[in-house]
Amino acid sequence: MATENDWAGDRYAFVEGLEGASSGLLAGQFVRLAERLLEASTVHEVLTRVVDAGRAVVAGADLVSVTMRDSDGQFHTPVGTDSLASRLDELQYRLDEGPCVEATRTPGLGLVASADLATGAEFPAWGPAAARAGVRSVLAVGLFPGGEIPRLGALNLYSFAPDGFTAADPDIALVLAAHASTALVGTKAVTAAELEAAQLKEALASRDVIGQAKGILMERRGISAAEAFDVLRSASQSLNVKLAQLAETLASRRAEL
Repeated sequence: MATENDWAGDRYAFVEGLEGASSGLLAGQFVRLAERLLEASTVHEVLTRVVDAGRAVVAGADLVSVTMRDSDGQFHTPVGTDSLASRLDELQYRLDEGPCVEATRTPGLGLVASADLATGAEFPAWGPAAARAGVRSVLAVGLFPGGEIPRLGALNLYSFAPDGFTAADPDIALVLAAHASTALVGTKAVTAAELEAAQLKEALASRDVIGQAKGILMERRGISAAEAFDVLRSASQSLNVKLAQLAETLASRRAEL
């Protein structure tokens, strides 16, 4: 497994353009990151691995977080490497200004940055507040890079130093964001499929037990299937018990009836 010194050396090689850098440790670590993301079974696991990787591979990143946009358009920060990153994100949500919210709205690659938040004019309200908190430069990229806007979120990188990010860091951030986006979509699709399967299984089980209860009533009372269902529905409403639960009780205690 690569150490932090390995990362640092490969970052240097990547930035300086030394021969073999693009296919060295950095490329290998991105391959391993992709493998780890595919192994993640939840959205939280995907995002945690992405922020950890962001802090490791982006040389100037002191803090890393991920912004996610809900279906109703509200932002939140599910993961971050430090509570300060979460507080900086939340301030942007309140002000509706800052790199992580702008990255979800910016066409093209969705890259948003400021080299010096203390003196820059990019974020007049949020920038000075972030600088007072100790963060001087920032880089954010939307998830998906190059996708339609508004995007589902952003990858946010904060540095304590002015000009804290090198010329290569935006490219690295874009690769990270692309990995994260693909993994997120896959994880959400799996989650949705699992949920649908569970709901279908529950629906089939409910239908089966209701059928059993109807059969019992038809046999004992000599009534039709429609009449048996009406009896069950009326009892369910009167007792304030779910129809499937009532049917299961009836089916399990048929010998006592």
